[in-house]
This record gives sequence, C-alpha cells and structure tokens, in this order.
Amino acid sequence: MLVLSRDLKNGLPAEVKMETSYIQNGETHQHSFEEKGRVVYMNNSYYIRFEETHEEATVPVTVKINPDGVVNLIRNGERAMRLTFNSDRHTETNYATPAGIIPLQVLTDDLRVSYYDRPFSGRVYIDYKLHANGQKLGEYQIRLRFTT
Repeated sequence: MLVLSRDLKNGLPAEVKMETSYIQNGETHQHSFEEKGRVVYMNNSYYIRFEETHEEATVPVTVKINPDGVVNLIRNGERAMRLTFNSDRHTETNYATPAGIIPLQVLTDDLRVSYYDRPFSGRVYIDYKLHANGQKLGEYQIRLRFTT
C-alpha cells in the first residue's frame, strides 16, 4: 500500500458513501448517503469515521477494519449499536433502545474489504442476517466506499 500508516495516524479527510438495504417482514428498504468523514490508522486497524443523518438527527458512526478481516460497525446515539462482522463465526451484541436492551445474533454471509492507492480509498461489502430470540429479524447489506 502506497499510503503509509504514518500518513493516516492523525487521519485524512475522506468522502464516505454508504448504501444499506434490508428486508424485514417481506418489505425491502434502501438508504444511501454521502458524508464527509475521516480515515484513521491506529493500532493496526483502519477507522472510518463519519456522521450519518437520519430524520433530522445526526448519528456518529465508526467502521473499524481489523487486521484479521473482522469489521465492527459502531453507531452512537439514542439507539447505540455495535455490530461485529466475522465470516468465520456468528457474533452477538446488544442493541440499546429507549425501551431496553435487545440481545442480537449477527450471521455474516459475505464480508469483503479492499483497498486502493492514489488516492487511498477502500470498499467494505457486508451481507448479514440479524436474529433475536431465535427469530430472524431481517437480511441486510452494507456497501461502504471511502476516498481520501
């Protein structure tokens, strides 16, 4: 990779495009947005940080790409969530809502991360399912692209 990790230690501004789609109760939903963010390299992991705007609320989001290929999606705010995507095993998390905490199981079907040089950029593709109490909540796709 031509971008040296020291160049990213303090972070570089980035254009972030995220597309999500999901199927719940037989209905398909799609969201797409572009935001300004930052890419930081720290402790052998890449962090893509940006703010996602939903219904007049701004939610801080971090996507962490670990050296072992595991990806974390962290959303802060009223409905905080930390999802871990690992194509080798199912993961578990808690979804905090105003009504209480809901334990979730994350089943990652497809996880791909790729990087490009000049300018430094990357793509993260994730297909996964969420389950709660043994019931499938939905099928989801995330397509994230960033360019410094």
